[in-house]
Formats: sequence, structure tokens, C-alpha cells
Amino acid sequence: MPAVRAWAPQVPGITEVFHAWFTDHAYPEHTHDTWTLLVVDEGAIRYDLDRHEHGALRPGVTLLPPHVAHTGRAATPDGFRKRVLYLDAEVIDTGLIGPAVDAPALDDPVLRTRVHQLHRALETRGTDLEAESRLALIGDRIRQHLRAPAPPPAPDRLAADLRDLLDARMVAGLALRDAAAQLHAHPAQLVRSFTRAFGLPPHRYLTGRRIDAARRRLLTGEPVAQVAVDVGFHDQAHLHRHFTRLVGTTPGRYARGGVLSRITTSPRTRRTRG
Repeated sequence: MPAVRAWAPQVPGITEVFHAWFTDHAYPEHTHDTWTLLVVDEGAIRYDLDRHEHGALRPGVTLLPPHVAHTGRAATPDGFRKRVLYLDAEVIDTGLIGPAVDAPALDDPVLRTRVHQLHRALETRGTDLEAESRLALIGDRIRQHLRAPAPPPAPDRLAADLRDLLDARMVAGLALRDAAAQLHAHPAQLVRSFTRAFGLPPHRYLTGRRIDAARRRLLTGEPVAQVAVDVGFHDQAHLHRHFTRLVGTTPGRYARGGVLSRITTSPRTRRTRG
């Protein structure tokens, strides 16, 4: 059984803190609307980012950019233990997504230390100012790594327009034929264009957006069944199936981890193996 703990800190720029121990969970291809700042404490992770294979090891820091498809799986039978910060897109600057795709692994002991210090501050009450300060230093350090002479090319207009439609209709959903009619394109052309631009088909992008929204609501203590409907799933079972596949734990267990973190000052994650 995986060990998972997640919470939403009261620190501007940090959407979620996620600590997990996984042995056999494999993340399918998905995206986030946030930057994913990850450190591995035990084991190793193999992942594909924009269809290129990479590895995350203990000494380094891994940065996955928003809106870029990626996967994730244990590199060894012993699994991995990781700590993740999901950061608002503006914390680092979306103009640096291109360099981040090219070089997601940051071999920087100073950055690793700063990330560890930020995690420690986030687990202690009364340290919000310290956490904000450490996040500012981390953002500055990352920008030094990703500094690029020119911004990355924008996705083609058709794909970008479809993404805007999906974002606007996240809860209600969107039929492909309706999107095609609105954008004056053939449905197959829409799917090809979107997949080429963002690395996954429209339906999987929409599911990922709903899961991101559910995670944030669950960490505030809202009931799972209500969250499921409010973010666009048919019911709790529908959310459960996709949430477990994408996050590696059930919505209920994930939410209980958030409750624990809200009522204790320095909770400990008990390591278990599936």
C-alpha cells in the first residue's frame, strides 16, 4: 500500500505539497497546470517528458513544466520516496517552459538544500514568511538554470484554441463534434493538432485538469462525492478510478492525509510497502 501525505499550505505560489512512497504505481501520461518541483529521497524514478525518457535520482532536483505531458514509474523493484511541490505557473515564468523541457534534471546541491529547507518550513507552523522567502530564492536559482535567449514557440493556434475551450468547459465537458464546429475544423484534425502540440489527446488533458481541481478541493476538507460532481466527474466512482490511476492513491486516503496535516504541526509519513 502506498504512503501518501498531501496538503495545501497558506503560502502564495505553492498550490500543493505532496509526499509519497510508491513501489509499483506507474503514472500514465498526464499534465498539470503547475510547475512540478520534485526531489527523490529514496530509490529512483524513470519518466517520459514530451516523449523523451529521463531519470530522477536522489542527489538532484527535477523540474517538470506546466502543460507538458509526462509519465512516471519506479526505476527499481524497491520503489521510490519523493517530495513534490506544485508551484503556480508564474512562480518561475512560463517563458522558461522550453528550456525546462530540454533539461528537467537540475544537478545543483545548493538548490537541493534550499528545496529541503522549504519542505521543512512548510511542515512547521508559524513559518509562512520563511517559506515565502525560501520559495523566492528557489525561483531565482531555477531561473538561473533555465535562462534562455528566446521564448519557446507557441503551440499552433488550433490546438491552443481547443485547450482554451477545454479549460472553459472543464466541469460541463465538451463534445468533440461541438468543438470541431466551433473551431471550424474536422474532429480528427483537432485531435491530431492537440496531441502534437501538448503530447496527449484532448480527453486525457481534460481528465488531468479535473484531477488537479479535485486535489485542491479535497485538501480543503470537502466531501469526496461532492468534489467529484463539482469538478466534472459523473460520480464518486468515476473520480475514484481516474484519481487512483493518476495520483497513485484513492481520493479518500489522499484527503485524510490533508486532514492530518492540518491538525498536526509536524506529521510523519509511515512508510508501507504494497
